[in-house]
Amino acid sequence: MNTNPIPAGYRQDAKGRLVPEEAISPIDQERDKLVNALVVAAKSLRVTLRHFRDNAHADIQAFAELSAEKYGAEIGGKKGNLTLVSFDGRYRVLRAIADVLTFDERLQAAKALLDKCLNRWAKDAGKELRALVADAFQVDKAGNINTGRVLSLRRFDFDDPDWKAAMAAISDSLLVASTRTYLRIYERDDATGNYLPINLDLANA
Repeated sequence: MNTNPIPAGYRQDAKGRLVPEEAISPIDQERDKLVNALVVAAKSLRVTLRHFRDNAHADIQAFAELSAEKYGAEIGGKKGNLTLVSFDGRYRVLRAIADVLTFDERLQAAKALLDKCLNRWAKDAGKELRALVADAFQVDKAGNINTGRVLSLRRFDFDDPDWKAAMAAISDSLLVASTRTYLRIYERDDATGNYLPINLDLANA
């Protein structure tokens, strides 16, 4: 892409070419104006949401520590879910903390042991179980394995040394890749008494 200053009266197209503004159709100019205006507004909104998120988490943690101080207790970290409710019960704020799980190389050993089981069991291993194992180890478009599907295999307690070794390998290969903190805010529906989320995503706002 052209990194030189764009001369007056010209616009740069998607291929980096300089195009005279008079050669750009009015509808293309209006589309460009609309897209750029929406992007500017979206970036500004993203900054606002980021500030809200960070300030909300800090305020919630500070309140939790203040509340603990009244009982002479100290909170050693930010672990744990926390629910705060307004005095009238109309609003509810939930801080949820979840670990993002992943697997190390020992998962490949688990897969090899499972394949060994299925091949040895042959006809005794129904199509459903084979499909379940195959599905558990499928990767998505980003090359990631669904941890929930893999861990769901542990609910099967087969009395087979290879199967038990595979389940042990799955457990040993499990790692906490990161921790994510979620903020959920709810408002009570007076008609039903149910708490409905105050959505901050564009699709459900």
